[in-house]
Amino acid sequence: MRSIVLDTETTGLDPSSGHRIVEIGAIEVINRTITGRDFHTYLNPGRESDPEALRIHGLTTEFLADKPRFEHQIDALLAFIDGAELIIHNAPFDVKFLNAELHRLGKHVVTEFCDSVTDSLAFAKTLHPGKRNSLDALCDRYGISNAHRTLHGALLDSRLLAEVWLAMTRGQDSLLIDQFDVPDSTTAAASDQRLDALNLPVILPSAQDLAAHEQYLAALDKTVKGACVWRRYDAQP
Repeated sequence: MRSIVLDTETTGLDPSSGHRIVEIGAIEVINRTITGRDFHTYLNPGRESDPEALRIHGLTTEFLADKPRFEHQIDALLAFIDGAELIIHNAPFDVKFLNAELHRLGKHVVTEFCDSVTDSLAFAKTLHPGKRNSLDALCDRYGISNAHRTLHGALLDSRLLAEVWLAMTRGQDSLLIDQFDVPDSTTAAASDQRLDALNLPVILPSAQDLAAHEQYLAALDKTVKGACVWRRYDAQP
């Protein structure tokens, strides 16, 4: 499964007031592994950032003056997120800005270009109700270092969020049999009954498999100059 963890920085809070995106960062995750592929760009918004927004991201008008416009980066962005699940912290905010930028170019909303959008903030709130669930708070909770995060940055924040997301969802892809682990013998019988209900297939080794196994054990015997430990298990009734 391919996911893209994405974050934006903006000139303010509301695109309907003319605020624009000034930075986009995105990290690729495939089958719960951060691949090392990313997308990152600064953008010239053609306007000043609100003082509150500037305090958050520190991207001055002078710094952004020679950066590309959104329309010059849109094709690369859409190619990067194509068909993927987008994972965004407080997704409604970023999606609102992305859709506003796409609308200016006469394009469809962002969900037309990706598979789905997952709000990691909403997920964190269900997982940790009543607790702080900002990115910094989640980094602290899951032991992910964010010491180098003095200002918000879209690429840095998406990298941190990718690690947080993998930590928050750890175990969801575990084998079904894991949920039947029991701490003591008092519940073992009930656990066995539940396992029986799964109708798990039993695959017996073929004659070729058994011959290969014996060949491997013989090589181990030769290495240890005697009977390897697995012979003891084979000898048990």
